[in-house]
Amino acid sequence: MKIQTYEDYKYVMVDTSFIYLGAKYTYGELLENEDVAFKLRTIFERYIMPELSGDTTLEEHFQHMEKDLAYKTYKQLKIKLKISKPVMQKNIFGKTSKKYISENVPLDKYLEMRQDGEILVQEVVFGKLALMSFAV
Repeated sequence: MKIQTYEDYKYVMVDTSFIYLGAKYTYGELLENEDVAFKLRTIFERYIMPELSGDTTLEEHFQHMEKDLAYKTYKQLKIKLKISKPVMQKNIFGKTSKKYISENVPLDKYLEMRQDGEILVQEVVFGKLALMSFAV
């Protein structure tokens, strides 16, 4: 029997200025993943994980986030979230259809927008400069 696992939006990408994490990662998986920077894993372990369980995904955490220590930590790291939000568009025949557009937003703007409903978090973007200046 072949077991299939859901791996969409579970990735770690690193470029010269940013670290991108897929929003379907759980915090437990991030701590075990060697591709995630050591400092970022330490921040998750010390500042964010004490309030959460290891099987909480990044997306679930941001959907239910309150202004606690994890919020303050992410705020100091100046993260941005790549979100997908629905937009109603009219075609030339007058029919409306729902389309999703992606955009990068800061954490505070996302917390205001999430009240609207169908906003999906796709990616969490950490700036390396903010990560470097964060004292663990």
